[in-house]
Amino acid sequence: MEPISTRPPDDAELRRVFGCFPSGVIAVCATIDGEPVGMAASSFTSVSVAPPLVSICVQNTSTTWPRLRRRAKLGVSVLAEDHGDACLSLSRKVGDRFAGVRWSEQSGGAVFVHGATAWLDCRLHSELPAGDHTIALLEISGLSADPGTPPLVFHGSRFHRLAMAGASGAGG
Repeated sequence: MEPISTRPPDDAELRRVFGCFPSGVIAVCATIDGEPVGMAASSFTSVSVAPPLVSICVQNTSTTWPRLRRRAKLGVSVLAEDHGDACLSLSRKVGDRFAGVRWSEQSGGAVFVHGATAWLDCRLHSELPAGDHTIALLEISGLSADPGTPPLVFHGSRFHRLAMAGASGAGG
């Protein structure tokens, strides 16, 4: 193990260390004036069963979240391993984020990405300031899943696929 530094970390060092923790990737989307609006996020986690809550962390500089947060319904899609291009598209700063992304709108305006591993129909429950980010708690009002579809994994600033453990190690 490398010695632990006692000096305050710089941004690049923090990103390198944060990148050691793998995460899934989600898209949070809704329609605004008949057009899909959305963004990708890798800081997503389950929070509570009662009430059913998940969280996302959004940069305070985001220009998309202020638009989405006002929507009555938000669609959260847990992106699948073949959604790398869709994730990059949904992360664009300019241009059509939905170019090449297959999606559908549910009643109430929630937008879901086709082929995802799970879908959560949500509404904004509350927000908490957290440094240069905002933690948004989303309350789940409906959901669906395709557990057989492996998720997209983000680790070390790259997308990865899950490797399945061999069946021979299953105690047998």
